[in-house]
Amino acid sequence: MKKIAIIGHFGFKGNYLDGQTIKTKIVANALEKQLGADQVEKIDTHGGKKVLPKLFFRTISALRHNKNVVMLPAYNGIKFFTPILTFFNKFFKRKLFYVVIGGWLADYLQDKKGLTKRLQKFDGIFVETNTMKTALENMGFKNIFVMPNCKELTILSEEQLIYPENKPYKLCTFSRVSKEKGIEDAVNAVKSVNEQNDRIVYTLDIYGPIDKNQTEWFETLQLDSPDYIKYGGAVPYDKSVEVLKNYFALLFPTKSFTEGIPGTIIDAYAAGIPVISAKWESYDDVVKEKVTGIGYSFNNICEFETILNGVAINPISVISLKRNCLNEAESFLPSNVIKVFMEQLE
Repeated sequence: MKKIAIIGHFGFKGNYLDGQTIKTKIVANALEKQLGADQVEKIDTHGGKKVLPKLFFRTISALRHNKNVVMLPAYNGIKFFTPILTFFNKFFKRKLFYVVIGGWLADYLQDKKGLTKRLQKFDGIFVETNTMKTALENMGFKNIFVMPNCKELTILSEEQLIYPENKPYKLCTFSRVSKEKGIEDAVNAVKSVNEQNDRIVYTLDIYGPIDKNQTEWFETLQLDSPDYIKYGGAVPYDKSVEVLKNYFALLFPTKSFTEGIPGTIIDAYAAGIPVISAKWESYDDVVKEKVTGIGYSFNNICEFETILNGVAINPISVISLKRNCLNEAESFLPSNVIKVFMEQLE
């Protein structure tokens, strides 16, 4: 019998760079380091509806052959795996865990009493922030633990930090390229600030996989953008620090209020790059104001532009935060984060 089965989107047959896949792989790798690869069974959920029959039987098999079972599903997966695990666990009596990706769970469960009751039977639900923990406990959950998002990154040393010397200052976004990530807000804010100053104060590089349903939107956005705004493609998650270290700041103008701990911010911290970000629900759990970054009111692009203008006048307000980011990055290493999960295993 193995120690643990992990049910999640590994995407073994492709090179997927979305947050769900990356976190699933990171958690699995961290557990393999702690327990040994032979003690970890990995069940890939990739394939959609056509693989559901196979996943049904593999889930039951996971309960039969493992002392612990953990799932890392998205919206559709939680509805599929939760009933199977809770029903068949009546016979197998294993420990069930749910590692949440993002910050959407509390809102999602508001009108789903049956699913809520089943999740309350799990031995542990691991959320990314204290904000999420509080929201779920207010709904009656007593099995919530905080386990921040994490990444296995090589954190720069202070000697490796790169300091900008002259304008224009290099900004970037480093996430899925979609409307929901606020990419258009970043483009418009940089364009506006440069136009207000009658010169190129900032350049903007956009990195990340393009949402397959929004390619036309992004192509139009690129056509309407000046030369100092460019798309840099998707970067492998283990190359993020190498790319980001050359930038002045990371922009994170998310339109999703229920973000958890965005992996892109962990990447930035490891590279010594401060963040200029929208204040989403869990902002205070992730960004320390004027210590590792600067925030503006959610969806307030005017305030976003005001901050960029202020930073252009006083760049030391961002540059002085670089060392703090390196220190904060230590908190998000898998070897540190996974400890809270290990304590709950059978």
